Amino acid sequence: MTSHSRTTRPVQDETGPTLEHTEEARARPDGAPPERRTKGRLAPGWFAAVIGTGIVADAGATLPRHIPGLRDAATVLWVATALLLVVLAVGYLRQRALRAHADDPVLVHFLGTMPMALLIVGAGTLLLGHRLIGTRAAVDVDWVLWFAGTALGLVTACAVPYLMVTRHRFAPDAAFGGWLLPVVPPLVSAATGALLVPHAPAGQARLSLLLGCAALLGLGLVAVMLVLAMLYSRLVHHDAPAGALVPTVWIGVGALDQAVTAMGALATTAPSGLPAPYARGAAVVALLGGVGLWGFAMLWLVLATALTVRAVRKGLPFTPTWWAFIFPLGAAVTATGGLAVRSGSQPLVWSAVALYVVLVAAWAVVVRHSLSHALGLARSGRRA
Repeated sequence: MTSHSRTTRPVQDETGPTLEHTEEARARPDGAPPERRTKGRLAPGWFAAVIGTGIVADAGATLPRHIPGLRDAATVLWVATALLLVVLAVGYLRQRALRAHADDPVLVHFLGTMPMALLIVGAGTLLLGHRLIGTRAAVDVDWVLWFAGTALGLVTACAVPYLMVTRHRFAPDAAFGGWLLPVVPPLVSAATGALLVPHAPAGQARLSLLLGCAALLGLGLVAVMLVLAMLYSRLVHHDAPAGALVPTVWIGVGALDQAVTAMGALATTAPSGLPAPYARGAAVVALLGGVGLWGFAMLWLVLATALTVRAVRKGLPFTPTWWAFIFPLGAAVTATGGLAVRSGSQPLVWSAVALYVVLVAAWAVVVRHSLSHALGLARSGRRA
């Protein structure tokens, strides 16, 4: 190992999802190791709170079973999510920590939460916000957030793996669920972009958007499979994850179910942009391929649940990575609900409803702990 490389292992830190590095830190102009340069700053992983809260609202809007008052509650939650996005974005930009976080071999992966936050809020604007701001304004806002989130997501999907290959070095047991975060945004772009296809001008513009979303689906899904293979290898060859790493295992569930959601959304909108044979083919892939991928996601869900129960029995302290529990559950709701609508399966309908109940309960627990955590940090800051 040269003086310009390092071996890293993610562990718990109260300022962000994960933050510690072992062995040598690469030399920097200010001479500070990465944990000193990022300590005390707003970590990018906190944007997972936007994603988690937003998916509760979006999933409620797409649930394949009418629940009285749910849409109104989801709209209120979307408003809160949009405000939280603005607050976090302003705070993050003001601190000018992007370069330090990009140089950090652990926190760099959590930059992937930023484009997903934009995309989730944008989808909520289209699904729920039109009730408050009108359809035209909702579509315009979603276009802006979708393009911004997609562009930023493509940057993380390309730049973070490049930095991993050329700048960072990792121990054999360094892989964790956070490695999925930079490559999941294209899957979210595919699913949320499908909602915009009917609003695109008919002809080449609509076709380009539809095919572009399909390409984003392929990009994200293949990249996710590669990372899941590395993560599974780490799980079976090294000690089971503990502490802050446990919730990140759930990100695999979210990635797989988001791909299923994207397949269904693209199949729904395919007839508006593709010739009939290809539109029918998209529907077949969405159902049969989606069910197969959903089955793999359920396998990963069982594994993640078992590891979490094991960690809880040993004591699982709160860290911001608890937000990694929420988006995967929300993606499971949208994937299961989409398959239920496409297939007409009542067991899938009730599975989606049951998953949504679990999602809301988990979100409430994480919100309560997050607020307590934030208040604790604020009090300690005032004492200091």
